[in-house]
Amino acid sequence: MCQHLPDCPNSDSADFEAARIAAPHPEQGWSLLCNGVLQFDDTGMLLPDGRIIAPRRVLPQAAAA
Repeated sequence: MCQHLPDCPNSDSADFEAARIAAPHPEQGWSLLCNGVLQFDDTGMLLPDGRIIAPRRVLPQAAAA
């Protein structure tokens, strides 16, 4: 799928998130990476084999009372 030189890391690589965006869809909240990974705006991901990576966003701290 990737046509970049050097090739983007595949979805099984430890650095798969370094792949470039192949199809951005910011209006829908997701992007398709060159390696077939769907990357969502909330930092969650869906891998080509169906595995899910939960969002890793940092939640805001509650205000001190």
